[in-house]
Amino acid sequence: MDAVLNNRDGFTVFRFGDHVIRLKAPYSLERYTRVKEWNNGYVVVDAKYRHNKQDEEEYIDLVPILKDLYFEPSAFLAPIKGAKIEYD
Repeated sequence: MDAVLNNRDGFTVFRFGDHVIRLKAPYSLERYTRVKEWNNGYVVVDAKYRHNKQDEEEYIDLVPILKDLYFEPSAFLAPIKGAKIEYD
């Protein structure tokens, strides 16, 4: 099963199952455009920013975030097979 990544109202949103993790996003982030790599909680994405006409490569490391939220990263991430960008 894939996790879902997007951004809304100034936050990066990571969803998997019943869990929703919101992270403060850079002020100029318009949207995530593509997941380039999923590596057990380390996500490489392309993102579109207001100040640049071209997409930029960005990195999101969920492991320290999960630890700060008192999740066991290996147990939480084990069922996730990938990540995809999805907007409503």
